[in-house]
Amino acid sequence: METAQATFCATLVDEWVRGGVTQAVIAPGSRSTPLAIALHARRELRVHVAHDERVAGFCALGVGLESGCPAVVLTTSGTAAAHLHAAVIEADLACVPLIACTADRPPELRDVGAPQTIDQTHLFGRSPRWFFDPGVADDAMRQSWRSIAARAVATATGDRPGPVHLNLPFRDPLVGDAGALPPGRNRGAPWVVRGTASANVMQVPPGKTVIVGSAPGESGFPVIADPRAAVTGSCVIRHADAILRCADFEPDVVVRVGPTPASRVVNEWVANSGAHEIVVAPRWRDPSHTAAALADDVAFGPPDEDWMARWRAASDAAEAAVADVLDSSASMSEPFVARNLLAALPVGAQLVVASSMPVRDLEWYGVPRADVRVHANRGANGIDGTIATSIGVALSSTTPTATLLGDIAFLHDSTALIGITERGIDLTVVVIDNDGGGIFSFLPQATAIASDAFEELFGTPHGVKVEELAAVHGIASSVVEDPSAFVPAVRSAMAAGGVAVVVVRTDRAENVKIHQQLNDAVERALAGSGPNER
Repeated sequence: METAQATFCATLVDEWVRGGVTQAVIAPGSRSTPLAIALHARRELRVHVAHDERVAGFCALGVGLESGCPAVVLTTSGTAAAHLHAAVIEADLACVPLIACTADRPPELRDVGAPQTIDQTHLFGRSPRWFFDPGVADDAMRQSWRSIAARAVATATGDRPGPVHLNLPFRDPLVGDAGALPPGRNRGAPWVVRGTASANVMQVPPGKTVIVGSAPGESGFPVIADPRAAVTGSCVIRHADAILRCADFEPDVVVRVGPTPASRVVNEWVANSGAHEIVVAPRWRDPSHTAAALADDVAFGPPDEDWMARWRAASDAAEAAVADVLDSSASMSEPFVARNLLAALPVGAQLVVASSMPVRDLEWYGVPRADVRVHANRGANGIDGTIATSIGVALSSTTPTATLLGDIAFLHDSTALIGITERGIDLTVVVIDNDGGGIFSFLPQATAIASDAFEELFGTPHGVKVEELAAVHGIASSVVEDPSAFVPAVRSAMAAGGVAVVVVRTDRAENVKIHQQLNDAVERALAGSGPNER
């Protein structure tokens, strides 16, 4: 039986395919049946099924993060839809394209106690770039269907990419056959094509300039690069966090490009520098309220060679100090893992890093690589959905993917492990297992309250053996305790293909000590190289 609902859904999907959408993630449910069937029917789409809606949302986020093209994520109605919220928030703040489709009950079943029915209007607040509820599909509205679908793609991929939320009410019967679709544009073109906005290019004023974020590594200006920028070259400053704890650099201009660094030290240095601060980003990024100008792009004048030389000397001295401490240590440490994992990855690999300590250790101690793409959910900086995001990245990549995360982040997203070995992806998950929340040991709470209270409230030991949980899901794993065995274990897992877990056991208290040793070593090195002189 032909139904307007089936035709409506088939039209949405046809227009999404025309607009370049290639993947969809479906969380099973009944109310979403019409769109699920329409998505599954198109061979141009890779359709993935996730049992957990939060996993589905972050998996779709990972697709957009790696490919730049929105994935469609579909849930049934009720609290199932609410579980997409965290991924929608991250997509908003990180400017990642995403099309979130939530099935809903028809109007006559709302506010009358019908099961699996909640208020889904603007369910995700102000996070979506666009929210739309077209009502139950009706042939009288068929002329709008292609426009709705095309607008979803155009908005999700616009000047400020992000999530779109389509709330789609469906009425029984949910199963039907699609009739003739409304005509589309000629030659398979999308219904709407978005134009490119002209860029606001700002001239950087002369003076001692530092670039924070992303810029060519041979720009002639010091570049404090986020690891996600994949920037290398003689101008890239390594270990800026440690350097700025003890060295005295006073910039005239700071150009911040893209996401804010994880380092609190770097961010506070920028805020307190008194420099003329220019922000280049797709969304407002000024948490310190110190920005003097916003731009789409910048044009630089000639660099200050003496200024660059001072930064270069500090960076070289810091790198030698960090390498000496980590290479000479006989015990496993979290900075060692972050640094050596990035170094060990094959050319073209993807690396997904969890927020919390892993992304900081990579930023502080890793040696940047232009041939490895680094991803991290730093929009909202949450640890939720790290494994699911990695799955989405791996599904969108033709090269191996690795993930670095802590045991809490691993357990937090453990439902992403369901069926993971059947997804046809190459994913190596490196878990730093310190039996709790390691980042809290760096915060004032660690010494301000009694140790037993700190352990209960912040340390939160769980006693779960990560490798045993992996085995439940049929995932091969190894436990590494010797530093010399770490890189071989990672390379072996990646060479074998498929999904594997590498567990690295560390101690939270010792982790704090090694970070302090590294900072002390950099301070000694800089004192001997003279970068404190203005």
